[in-house]
Amino acid sequence: MALTAAAPPAGRVRISTFARLKLRVLGNNFRGQGWRIALFIVGSLLGLWLAGVAFLLFLVSGYADSDEFAVIAPALGGAGLTLGWVFLPPIWFGVDETLDPARFALLPLRRRTLVTGLLVGALISVPVLMVLFATSGMVVAAGARGGPAAAAVQLVGVLAGLVLGVTVSRALTSALASMLRSRRMRDLAAIVLALLAAMLGPLQIFVLSAAQHTDLDQLVRVSRALGWTPLAAAYTVGTDAAAGTWWAVPVKLAMVAAVIAALLWWWSRSLESAMLGATGASGTRRRDRAPAAPGGAVGALLPRPLRLPASPFGALVAREVRYWWRDARRRANLITFGVVGIFLPLVFTIGFGRLTGLDEAPTPPPLAITLSMISVGALAAVTLANLFGFDGSAYAAHLTIPVPGRTELRARAVAYSVYIVPMLTVIAVLISLLLGDPARIPAMLGGLWAAYGGGLAVNQIISLFGAYALPETTNPFAVNTGAGVAKSLLTLLSLVATAALAAPVALLAALSGDAWSWLALPAGLGYGLGAAALGSYIGGDILDRRAPELLQAVTPRR
Repeated sequence: MALTAAAPPAGRVRISTFARLKLRVLGNNFRGQGWRIALFIVGSLLGLWLAGVAFLLFLVSGYADSDEFAVIAPALGGAGLTLGWVFLPPIWFGVDETLDPARFALLPLRRRTLVTGLLVGALISVPVLMVLFATSGMVVAAGARGGPAAAAVQLVGVLAGLVLGVTVSRALTSALASMLRSRRMRDLAAIVLALLAAMLGPLQIFVLSAAQHTDLDQLVRVSRALGWTPLAAAYTVGTDAAAGTWWAVPVKLAMVAAVIAALLWWWSRSLESAMLGATGASGTRRRDRAPAAPGGAVGALLPRPLRLPASPFGALVAREVRYWWRDARRRANLITFGVVGIFLPLVFTIGFGRLTGLDEAPTPPPLAITLSMISVGALAAVTLANLFGFDGSAYAAHLTIPVPGRTELRARAVAYSVYIVPMLTVIAVLISLLLGDPARIPAMLGGLWAAYGGGLAVNQIISLFGAYALPETTNPFAVNTGAGVAKSLLTLLSLVATAALAAPVALLAALSGDAWSWLALPAGLGYGLGAAALGSYIGGDILDRRAPELLQAVTPRR
């Protein structure tokens, strides 16, 4: 009887294995997904254009006659990039979990190997390549001012800054994911992040306003101070080398290396908890349930204020009403719109007034009112562009029953409008009072409802052709590859189509005089209801034909 030789012990896992695994998984995700490849190409081209603009801005700083500009550009630009790595992934873009840490939980990997491998996998991405291309303009600028030695130093600084940004992004999201294992914490985080995302616009205007009232000497002092912080230290070593301050180069690089080491240690400590939180479910505490409502489960599902009949339509409306408030992702969209809906009209009216010299005008310009009404109404409905993506594989139950397409779309639109229509009413009244023109409230309401109804019609149809899957994970920051580009394109298409559909009524509402402003209210309401009903009628027939394809599109690939 032949004896089988014992298998040799497994060798140490190399870091290059994680890189090959990242590329292999990315290739498998793109296989047979033509739309995903197209979105990847579009996103890469858009990122390349933005990186090219940043490259030219950094490049100009090296050939400018002013030494102050050579100090300001890398310091402020580098600090902005580092802050972008901190805030943008959890607020907007999410984290690409091609290499999901939870999948390594059962493998005998050292913590150092796992953290280093995940970092290498995170560095293999399109955003990292685009940031590297953009910051290479600093290398050329440093070489133009200080020669090859300064360029070499700046290249080391750019690479160090890139590693710092990716490390802080991963360490922060991993730590937050471990904290958000409970449902209450996840819901709270979704609300906070939605508010932060909505406040990016006001923060940007505040920064631009502060920059306009700041002289060059103050900017130079701020830039030099930022150069000695981890935010911009790595990106200013080339400027120091070109200026002959060579002693500052090793000090700044050592500071950046120490921060990277501290972040890697923090990431390694929170990674294990995040992995367990992603693979396991937290225990739930049993509570005493209230007595069953009359009518059994169906009666308990239907909300009393709506007084809906016990029918498929009523059950769907009640289901969606509950989901829009209890689902953290959906509720975050509602909160974001509530903040943006108030802020955006003020931006249009105030910004238009400054451009046209009407800062002191007692009432806002009619064109600004038109743009604000169309934009807010369109944004109110843009969330429905991926309406079925929230359901995921659970949408299969609607095909099994089956649910008629028109009933499905009408019920979802009504449930969403339960929250949006009161918010639009409050926004119209509040903005009119803030702008000092209460007589425009009926016109504002008519325009908003017309734009919102047109947005419902457009997005109900878009959601049938442009749906994409959302990741099934407890990490609230995880996104699928290409989902960010898909979201941006669908949003742009929705805004353009809604603006074209609602422009006639919104323009009439904005240009109507005080005596005719009350006519805009029923006209806008009737136009919005008619547009939404027409969208449900057309989209219902499409949904009946495309329901299996829609289910496949919104089901996450495992």
